Amino acid sequence: MTELRYSSAGSNIVRMYLMVEGVKRRYDSTRRQQQARENRRRILAAAHELFVEKGYGSTTISEIAQAAGVAVETVYATFRTKPTLLHRAWDIAVGGDQQDVHVLERPEMRAVLGEPDLSARVARFATANTAIMRRTARLRLAVQAAADTDPAAAALLAEIDRARLEAMGVHARAAAATGQLAVPEEECRDVLFATTDGSLWHNLVERRGWSDERYAAWLGRLWLAMLVDSSTGHA
Repeated sequence: MTELRYSSAGSNIVRMYLMVEGVKRRYDSTRRQQQARENRRRILAAAHELFVEKGYGSTTISEIAQAAGVAVETVYATFRTKPTLLHRAWDIAVGGDQQDVHVLERPEMRAVLGEPDLSARVARFATANTAIMRRTARLRLAVQAAADTDPAAAALLAEIDRARLEAMGVHARAAAATGQLAVPEEECRDVLFATTDGSLWHNLVERRGWSDERYAAWLGRLWLAMLVDSSTGHA
């Protein structure tokens, strides 16, 4: 009987030990995941800032690691190469967060495309695009500056413009479907493409001191005058 009680008590101790160890392992795993996410965020933020300030070609992985407060090995383990880091920094800048959601599928852009009145839609799109320019214009200029001498930057720039042209095509088709467009769909796409690469925002906001609000209002008026048919009664 004594042996039975001893055996039972021993089993309970083992079970308790295993339970504690299981909780500890889950806790350690959670902490590691949280730390990995935080390291990733800091590396991306540091890379973005350094690419803009120093240029893509002049920025080293060592400098990114130092600015992020992590080891160089951590940067390589997380992103492997500098071009991969540049590409991911661009994706984060466009979307505004680390979620893998296409910009056209995000709530703010779905609200733009869901607006039935084209005049109101271009105003909403101008506001949404201005927010994107705030996040991306400086980085795009850095990518563009590096594209002449760096194949990875050139490839990303081409991909950026291809994706933007495709997105502007979506906006143009949706605008044409309202029956309120003053120009052919292809021209609408090209006008939107030409005015959303960040150069206008950079010149007027960063170089001439406009506020984002002033810029968004001006861009909305520009698109309204160029693209919307005032005879439809919606302007």
